[in-house]
Amino acid sequence: MDIYPDLYLESVKNINSTLLKKNNIKGLILDVDNTLIDYDKNLVAGAEKWCSDLKNDGIKCIIVSNSNKKAKVSDVAKKLDIEYIMFAKKPLKSGFKRALDILELNPQEVAVVGDQLSTDVIGAKRMKMFSILVKQVGPKDIFITKIKRPIEKAILNKYLKKKGKI
Repeated sequence: MDIYPDLYLESVKNINSTLLKKNNIKGLILDVDNTLIDYDKNLVAGAEKWCSDLKNDGIKCIIVSNSNKKAKVSDVAKKLDIEYIMFAKKPLKSGFKRALDILELNPQEVAVVGDQLSTDVIGAKRMKMFSILVKQVGPKDIFITKIKRPIEKAILNKYLKKKGKI
């Protein structure tokens, strides 16, 4: 299985409806931790407007998070005025399938946006969805993610070299 993202961007805010429509994307599955918020739960500046603009352009959005911290996930979802699924167990398929049911879209019409290859990108690939990897919002991570980051960095560097970006 290819573990490289379909697209690698600086931030979620680099995603716009033109880019999505060019790739036939009608919906986004968004990760929370280090994608929309940092370790201290600070939402990416301008995220509310970014999400609102996408929704106004007809893009459906939902949060799919591995977190089991309801207050954290629901707070972000409320700020963005979108639904959420928590404790999704990415890269397993069940959370993604639930999101597709809520979005009422097919896998080919959905992009998964997150900061980790091992959960977001691999989950997207398993579901045959478009994968968008973004740089992590902040330097801090939970313990298990800290362990995975060096491996993911090596894979990402290989990907960037292949794409001629390093």
